[in-house]
Amino acid sequence: MNLGKLRQALTAREIFDLIQDDLEQVEKKISVESVASVDAVTAIGQYLQSSGGKRLRPALLLLSSRLAAPEGNARSTAIQLGAVVELIHAATLVHDDVIDAAETRRGRPSTNVKWGNHTCVLAGDWLYMQAFQIALREHSFPILELLIGLTQMMVEGELLQLERIGRIDVSEADCMELVDRKTACLFSVCARLGALAAGADQHTQEKLSEYAWNLGMAFQLIDDMLDFTSREKVLGKPVGNDLREGKVTLPLVYALERAAPAERRLVEKILDQRNYDEVPFARILALLEQYRGIQRVKDRAQSFTDKARQIMFEFPESPYQRALLTVTELVTERDH
Repeated sequence: MNLGKLRQALTAREIFDLIQDDLEQVEKKISVESVASVDAVTAIGQYLQSSGGKRLRPALLLLSSRLAAPEGNARSTAIQLGAVVELIHAATLVHDDVIDAAETRRGRPSTNVKWGNHTCVLAGDWLYMQAFQIALREHSFPILELLIGLTQMMVEGELLQLERIGRIDVSEADCMELVDRKTACLFSVCARLGALAAGADQHTQEKLSEYAWNLGMAFQLIDDMLDFTSREKVLGKPVGNDLREGKVTLPLVYALERAAPAERRLVEKILDQRNYDEVPFARILALLEQYRGIQRVKDRAQSFTDKARQIMFEFPESPYQRALLTVTELVTERDH
């Protein structure tokens, strides 16, 4: 790794400043495009937008586009596609909360709590279709092909996750497949769309896509770790939520590889009861620490961020290259 270059990485504030105008345009676009003829759909769209979020996916698309076309020639298309990927992300959140019977999202009541499951399923469908409606205006088959493939990957990921709910016999390979389908594939498509908007050649598209895929893998692995190690106030939802919902994620898979039969039965009890009433959350956290489940996931995430950095060092140095280098640091070191 070229440490000299890494030291020139930008701060989070400087990254935002590079694309601030474009991100503001993305926000305006989302606000306009989230208005439906049915009030409930509009209200859900506005509720999601006002809840904040890091806007990492449109930022990744915009930075990739600027890296590929520094003069900003593709700005209009990139802004449109930035709104598209954020609307797709919003649709997945609405559907996820229904499937998981979630009660909070980003520190507020989840949409399904406020509007009910039936309305939210249909609102999520509408958001998906609205995203495709915006994308269709670009009259680009490559863009539509990417988005259709992405949506199928993500839906299949949700179905696979549902099949594994409540099961303790989840493997490392199972976890990595879900991480790919839930998060990494969307990150990868964001970067490729940015390169495509900029008119970049196939090699550049593939390199940016590979960079973002590795970034997305690291992002979701850190997410799975933070579900155990963070705090509710920081996460915006209860800690230990994945296991409470019946999901066995990678930190627990690693711990269970070395756990005694009696310790496995503790986890099975939580999976069966869907609460920590009989087996305290602190007991599970102690298991994760004892068998290095947390540390092994950190190390695995670090290997993906190292790969992402390695790919980014292949690009000429520029503010956008340094920004995308810094993003890898922000993903690995974040606490929410």
